[in-house]
Amino acid sequence: MSVNKLSRYIFLEHLIPFILALVVLIFILLANFLLRTMDKFLGKGIDITLLLEYVFLNLAWVLALAVPMAVLISTLMAYGRLAEDNEITAIRTSGINNFNLIKPALSFGLFITISMCIFNNLALPEMNHKARLLSRDISRKRPDLEFEAGYFINSIPGYTFFLESRVNDVFKGITIYSKKTSNKIQQTITAKSGTIENIGDGILLHLLNGEIHELNNNSNEYRQIKYSKYDVLIPIDNLRIQRRNSKIRGDREMTYSMINQKIDNYEIKINDIYSRIQKRLKNELNLESNDDLTLSNIEYDLNYYESNVLLGLKNSDKKLYSKEKRKLKNLRKGIKTDFNLISNYQKYINKYLVELHKKFSIPFASLIFILIGAPLGILSKKGGFAMSVSISLGFFVIYWGFLIGGEEFADRGLISPLLAMWQPNFFLGILGMFLLLYMSTEKNISDIYRMFFKTRSNN
Repeated sequence: MSVNKLSRYIFLEHLIPFILALVVLIFILLANFLLRTMDKFLGKGIDITLLLEYVFLNLAWVLALAVPMAVLISTLMAYGRLAEDNEITAIRTSGINNFNLIKPALSFGLFITISMCIFNNLALPEMNHKARLLSRDISRKRPDLEFEAGYFINSIPGYTFFLESRVNDVFKGITIYSKKTSNKIQQTITAKSGTIENIGDGILLHLLNGEIHELNNNSNEYRQIKYSKYDVLIPIDNLRIQRRNSKIRGDREMTYSMINQKIDNYEIKINDIYSRIQKRLKNELNLESNDDLTLSNIEYDLNYYESNVLLGLKNSDKKLYSKEKRKLKNLRKGIKTDFNLISNYQKYINKYLVELHKKFSIPFASLIFILIGAPLGILSKKGGFAMSVSISLGFFVIYWGFLIGGEEFADRGLISPLLAMWQPNFFLGILGMFLLLYMSTEKNISDIYRMFFKTRSNN
C-alpha cells in the first residue's frame, strides 16, 4: 500500500468515529447545560423559535469543548480497530514507519486545530455575546399570566385579582383591586362575569354587569359607577421579550484584537499611574525615584526622607515639621492607593491574557490528543466506542483539571497566563511522545502497566 493511499484510508477511519463522538459529546454537554438552565424558561411562555435560537447560540462553546474530546476518541477508535484487525502489523510489514503511520492523524488534527482557532476567535465570541444578551432578555420577561379561580392573583403590577369560578374561558364573580398609591384614584372593580385576553404588552378585560368603586386619595371623595359592559386595558411591561443591544462585552465575548486593545488600554493606565507617582515624589518631596518603581523601594525612600530630613525640622521649625509630616502621610496613603489600583489593573490584564491564550491552547489540544490516542489505540488493540470513551475520560479529567486550576492561579497572579493555559498541552505532549517511543518497541498496553507497577514496587 502506498503512503498516499494509506493516508486516505486512515483519514477515513478517523472521520466517521469523529462525527459519531462529536454528536454524542454535543448531546451530553448540551443536555447538561439545558438541565441547569431549565428554570430560566419555565413559566415564561417562550416561543419555540426563541428557545432554538438560545440553544444554537450556546452550541458555540459546547462545540469548542467537544471537538478536541472527539478527536481523542476518534483517534483511539481508528488506531484501536486497525490494531485489533492486525492491519497495523501488515502496514509495518510493508515497510511503513511509525511517523507515516500517524502522519494522516496529525494532518487531520492540524486541520481541526486551525479550524477551531478561527472559530474560537471569530464565531465563538460573537455567539457568546448574543447568548448572554438573549439570556438576560429572557430573565427579564414576565411569565405568561395564568388566571386560576379561587385564589388571589398578584402577578399583575398595581392590581390584585380574585376570580370566584371559571367555565371554559368565562370567569364568574370577578373582583379587581387597584393597589393604593399617592396622587392616584384607588379603584375596586366588580363584575358578574367576563373574559381576559392577552394583547401585546398588556391584558384586555371584557367585563359584564358590574360596578366601579373609586376613592380619591387626596380629597377622600367616593364615587360608584354601575355598568352593563366595560373594557379595561392594563399595560404590563415585559410581557413580551424585548431584544436589547449592548456594546459591553465580557472577556469570553471578545476577539483576539478586542482583547489586545483592552490589554493595551490597561497598560496605558498603569504607565500613567507610575508617571503620577514619580511626579508626586518629585514635586512634594523632591525625591528622584529609580527605575525599579515598587512599593517597597518607595517605602524605603520615604523612610529615609522621614528619618534624615523630616526629623531635622522637628527641633528647628515645629510648624513646618507638622506640615511636612501631614504631607508625607497623605503621600504614603495616595501611593498605596495607586499601587492597589495597579494591582487591580494587572488582574484584569491576566484575566484577558488567559482568555487570549485559551483561544489557541484548547484547539491545539487536538494535536496533543492525537499524540496520545494513536499509540494508546495501537497498544490497547481495542477499537470499540465504549473502550475509547473509557480511556479518553481519564485524559479529559486531567486536561480540564490542569486548565481550570491554571486559570484560577493565573487570575490571582500566581503564575503567568501563558503557562497556565499551555501547561496541560505541555505535560500531555510529553506523555504522548513517550507513548510514541514506547509504541516503536511493539509492546502492548499491559506491558506499560507491568513496567509502571514494577518500577513503583522497586522504589
